[in-house]
Order: sequence, then structure tokens, then C-alpha cells
Amino acid sequence: MNADKIPDIIIGRLPIYLRALQRMADSGLRTISSQELGEMVGVSAAQIRKDISQFGEFGKQGTGYSIAYLLEKLREILKVDRIWNVALVGAGDMGHALARYQGFVNRGFKVVMVFDNDQNKIGQHIGDFIIEDTANMIERIKSANIKIAMLTVPAPAAQHIADDLVEAGVKAILNYAPISLNVPKSVKVQYIDPSIHLQRMTFYV
Repeated sequence: MNADKIPDIIIGRLPIYLRALQRMADSGLRTISSQELGEMVGVSAAQIRKDISQFGEFGKQGTGYSIAYLLEKLREILKVDRIWNVALVGAGDMGHALARYQGFVNRGFKVVMVFDNDQNKIGQHIGDFIIEDTANMIERIKSANIKIAMLTVPAPAAQHIADDLVEAGVKAILNYAPISLNVPKSVKVQYIDPSIHLQRMTFYV
């Protein structure tokens, strides 16, 4: 499968399907139709069938999808059929919340390191973590072969930290800083800015 040929908007819907399917599996259901799944996630049945068919044929006409099988296949496609170690950079309020969040592991991710450049924070604990100095970040991330990082630093510091993460070998950055990052094409950045989402919603209010 050539990831570059799959539209990003489709990849963005797969985790939504995965979350809904997991809820169905947890409630004891074994099969689901594209119509039922569509009603749960607010996507048309035809769109769901089209999205999933990009990766193969996983359902049967008239009987729908095996939830357990489709869960397994979506995890394989998204590569969350394993646990990815994650570095967290920025030990402010958002960083504290993310470091303590328990919901990552059952989705395939585990925060294993926390960094900050504030000398008053370095050496302090966040839950089970000791905050480390960003001065040692490149070496530490390289030695641990970490490919994913979450960035929760102030906007003025974000690009410099992103450059260091790229140098450390990170290939995916989840960026909470309200700034667009300049990174090589080989590095994927996902942006999470609550203000933008709020501004988008107020159009409808």
C-alpha cells in the first residue's frame, strides 16, 4: 500500500471508525453494517464503504462487517497494532495533562519521556516521569529510537524545538503550539489548536 496515494481526509476518518468499532466490540456486538456505522459517526454508508475499500474488501454483501476483523485490519492500516513510544516536549499545563492522560496506551501510544527548558522544572516529577532538559533531548530521543513527539511549548519556541526533533529522527509531530511548523516533507505534522476549532464552531452558534 502506497500511503501517498491515499487521500489524507480518508486517513483522518479511519481513527473515527476505529473508535466507534471499539465501542461496539466492548458492548458485545459482533457485526455491523456500513449504514449502522455511518449513523454512529455521521458519515454516509457509501462513504464508509468507499473509504474502507481503499485498503481491500473487508465486508460481505448483506452481512456487513465483522467488527473484530475490521478492528484488526484498521489497527494494522494505522499501524496502531503495536505501542508507539512518544516524547513530550513542554511541561506546562497542557504538558502535565498529556503526561498524566491514561487514554493513550489503549490507542497504541505511550509517553515515555518529558522535556522542558525551564531549569525550575527540570528534575521535577509529572506522575511517573522526571522532567528532562531539552539540552539533552536530541541524544535521548535518538538513543531511544523514538519517532513520535508531542509539542506543547510556547509558539516562539516551537520551530526551534521542531528542528531539534527532526534532527533526533522524529517522523511525526503532534503540535499544540499555535504556529505552523516548517519541517521536511518526510516529517508529518498534525496541528491541534483549540482556538481554531472554537472559532470554527462559533460560525454555527
